[in-house]
Amino acid sequence: MNMIENLRNKKVLVTGAAGFIASHLTEMLLQKGAKVTAFVKYNSTSSIGWLEEISDKENLTIIHGDVRDPFQINSAVKNIDIIFHLAALIGIPYSYAAPQSYVETNLTGTMNILEAAKSHKTSKIILTSTSEVYGTAITVPIKENHPLQAQSPYSATKIAADMMGKAYSCSFGLPITIVRPFNTFGPRQSLRAVIPTIITQALKGKNIKLGDTKPVRDFNFVLNTCEGFIAAALNGNNNAEIYNIASGEEHTIGETAQLIADIMGAKLEIQHDSLRDRPADSEVMRLLGDYSKAEKELGWKPRYSFKEGLTRTINWFEKNIDKYKDIGNYKS
Repeated sequence: MNMIENLRNKKVLVTGAAGFIASHLTEMLLQKGAKVTAFVKYNSTSSIGWLEEISDKENLTIIHGDVRDPFQINSAVKNIDIIFHLAALIGIPYSYAAPQSYVETNLTGTMNILEAAKSHKTSKIILTSTSEVYGTAITVPIKENHPLQAQSPYSATKIAADMMGKAYSCSFGLPITIVRPFNTFGPRQSLRAVIPTIITQALKGKNIKLGDTKPVRDFNFVLNTCEGFIAAALNGNNNAEIYNIASGEEHTIGETAQLIADIMGAKLEIQHDSLRDRPADSEVMRLLGDYSKAEKELGWKPRYSFKEGLTRTINWFEKNIDKYKDIGNYKS
């Protein structure tokens, strides 16, 4: 059974905290009264990324480091009640060029977290998986027991990290829950993802250049995803149980671009850019998640609709377009 009843005054570590999802999660945790240590990848300018957007930092401590360093991770985990492990290399196209980096960060980094949690007897560890581990759907909607298919080096390392979490749970009794977000989108997202790529191109008055527009995705607004993480911490089974955090809806890339244009009141021309295509056997053609297990066991379901999430995201990008200097190179 999970012994964590609420987050108030809990000491929480968030890895990868400067990033898109993790910065929103950090903000939500602070709002719920947690004392958050944000682990941010070391950089020469001491930038804290999207954590700059958080106005109330009273209960926020920031550590600069690297999840690949076991000594630093061991120090960061000391006296922590709950770990939300989100640090990862996530860009699929870059994983084709630099697979070793993905192994070191996504797999070895996760093992470092698990070893430190074992040493310090951490009360709860939330590991972040990804819907990419399913590959192109064999059966839909995708349940947690769907076969795992490594269609990119990125997905291979995430499958391995999930299995490492299961191994540590079975071998050492670590209290682990694995959350498997589908295609999260929202404010602060990088231009590696398709929705920010479409919005920023539209705001800059450009024709929309995309790769293949036929793949189907289960897009879930970032606040839905963060609420799923927190529900997993409070209610998730500790035996490395896996929970899909999905919207349960599917949209093609082309349909998504058209909906964004409709919300913006713009008439946009979509142009195919072959440079944005994934290799044919690496492309995941359909993702549609089944979140019924999370609803039953975590008490979670998506609160924000796709259109509401898109509207909030477009509004944010309109106010923050100056933070994005180019139109990205998304490979759909």
